[in-house]
Parts: sequence; C-alpha cells; structure tokens
Amino acid sequence: MQKVKLPSHALIAALIISALLFPAPAALAGTAPKTNNGVKWRIGYLEGGPWPDYYESLLETAIGLSELGWMEKFAPPKHGRPDDARALWLWLARTIKSPYLEFAEDAFWSSNWEDEARETNRLACIKALHERKVDLIMAMGTWAGLDLTNNKHSVPTIVMSSTDPIQAGIIKSAKDSGFDHVTVECDPTRYLRQIRLFHDIIQFKRLGYVCEDSPEAKAYSNEQDLKTVAKERGFELVDCYTPDTNVSEEKAVQGYLKCLEKIAPEIDAFYFSAHQGAAPENMHKVLAPLMEHKIPTWSNWGMVCVKTGALMSVGRKNFREYGAFYAKDIALIFNGAKPRDLNQVMKEELTLAINLETARIIGYKPPKNLLKIAEFVFNDIETP
Repeated sequence: MQKVKLPSHALIAALIISALLFPAPAALAGTAPKTNNGVKWRIGYLEGGPWPDYYESLLETAIGLSELGWMEKFAPPKHGRPDDARALWLWLARTIKSPYLEFAEDAFWSSNWEDEARETNRLACIKALHERKVDLIMAMGTWAGLDLTNNKHSVPTIVMSSTDPIQAGIIKSAKDSGFDHVTVECDPTRYLRQIRLFHDIIQFKRLGYVCEDSPEAKAYSNEQDLKTVAKERGFELVDCYTPDTNVSEEKAVQGYLKCLEKIAPEIDAFYFSAHQGAAPENMHKVLAPLMEHKIPTWSNWGMVCVKTGALMSVGRKNFREYGAFYAKDIALIFNGAKPRDLNQVMKEELTLAINLETARIIGYKPPKNLLKIAEFVFNDIETP
C-alpha cells in the first residue's frame, strides 16, 4: 500500500492564510439564514413612485426570502392597490415573522414621481445609509438606481426593476456595477428582443412612440433600443414628447392622447412604453386614435396592457423568477458576498400575448402559426 504523505504544519498554515486573504467567490458564500451578529438585518427601500412592477418585485422578493428560510412563509395580502409598494412594505414590516431580518418601517421612501420629493428623499435616504440605519437598501427602479449607485454611501445596494440600467447610466456594463457595494439586475437585450419580435410579426415601416423629453424617460421608453433596431431593420421612427412626471394623471393622459392624435395618421405601428398616460388603467383611454387608424400596438409593460387593449406584448414578466434572483442576492450579501461580485444578468424568456378583440377592431388577422406559439390569448378588452 502506498503511503500517503500528509501536508506539513507549514503548508496547512499557508493554506489557512491563503483562505483568509483570498476568500471563496461570491457564488460560494452561501444563502443560509443567519443573524447580523445576533441582531436582525434591517432592509430599506427607495422608489421614484408607485409602479406595478415595483410592487410585484418586492412581493416576490419577500416570497423568495421566505423560501430560502430567512422568514416564515406567508400568504400575500389581498388588499390595496397593485402599485402601492408602501402599503405592502408596511404590511411586511408589521406582519412577517423572522429571527434574521426585518423590513424597516422607518426606512421606506417614495417620491410619487415628483422631482422635489425625489431630491428630499434622496438626501434623507443617503443620510440614513451614512448612519447605518439599514444593512441593505433596495433601490427600486431607474430613479432610485441613479440616486444610490454612487460613492456617497457604502451600504449594500440592490437596484431592482430598472427599465434599462445601462442606457439610463446607472451602470456602464452588465458585467460590472462600478461600485463594490452595488449590484444591478439587468438584461441588456430584453427590449431589443421585444422590438425585433414585433417587427418580425408586423413588418412595419413607420413605428411611433411617445415619451417625456428627459434622460430617465428615454431610458424607460427604450428609445436607444428603438433606434438600434430601426437602423438594423431599416424602418423609420416617429416620436412625440410629452411631460410625464410632475403632472397629474389626468394631464398625463391628455398629453399622451394629444401626441397619439398627432402621429397616428403617420405611422403603421405603435410601441407603448412606460408612461403614466399609458399605464394599464389608462390604456383604454388612449387607444381610440390608434384603433381609428387601425394601428397594431406593442407594449413593453407586458401582458397587463394586452389585457386592457394593446395588441401584443411578452406573455408575462416572471416576477417569481425575479424575486428568487433578488432574494438569493440578498442572502449572499448577508453571508458576506460583495455586491459587485454578484452576477447581474437576469435574462427574461420571451413568450407572446395577443388580444384578439383588438386584432378584430383594427382588422388584423393573426396567422395560425402565430396563434399556436402565443402563450396567452385574450378574447376581449378588459376595462379597469
């Protein structure tokens, strides 16, 4: 039998020192629940304003954390508006039981899409981060991502549900957030794939879109992706800019309608992007000019807007999958992982949703093979 040579004491010491100086990569840090040296980890939250995606992302992140054992499993609340993350946050803070973490009731900031409130909340949030009142902050959406992805604090930050963090200037690449304390969920080709799919189906020559004339709004509206695909495929873009933030919902709808009435006669397809005037609950109010001119439409909001009248979109944004992604990141960070080292890419699978009542109104007859691949087919237009 061959004699096994055991490592020397010097070699063992060297291996231990190496492990201390060069710890395992983030992916190996583990997701098991643990306390923060005997006390609960405190989580905070910043958003630009109410948005359905933010509510769903927060809810599914909480569910994801419960499935990882960081808190008791729970039945989601059935009350409140589907975009009211504040109400959900308060419910989580007061209801959820966990020996490991808490949703800090005094660490929630929402600016209601108002510039002045945004600046006030940004300063208040960063002050709280400097004072280490929370151990991790959820930066929900583009505004929050822009406000917290910087060197003005060092608290671990997860930027969630931002429309296009690269185009918005939150990060320079999908591979690196640029800050040790920051990780940003992204899919650099999410909207490129949607626009290409819409063009594959409709083969339009002039595509219209509406957005506010600001850098953040252009990112929400996927303007750069629209320009990229337009150049690639050889179609023309017809744009119209209208105020979105700092106006009432009624004025946002009126501004959106005014734009549509202007460009509808000039286009043969329309792309709905994130805008208060064309939110799911307002979709039925702004469709008239597009229906009148028989314009096929795509919404980057997903299936919720197909239900309320957009012709097509992706079948659904799988918030359960996103929640699991965010929850794992939180668990890894609380186990010692550096946010910058975490994988930022969360690639969404494209599935098609189509509204046959909208198709009937505009005179579009979807090919049989298109209906075969559509995962969600609606036969009427839902009115909120």
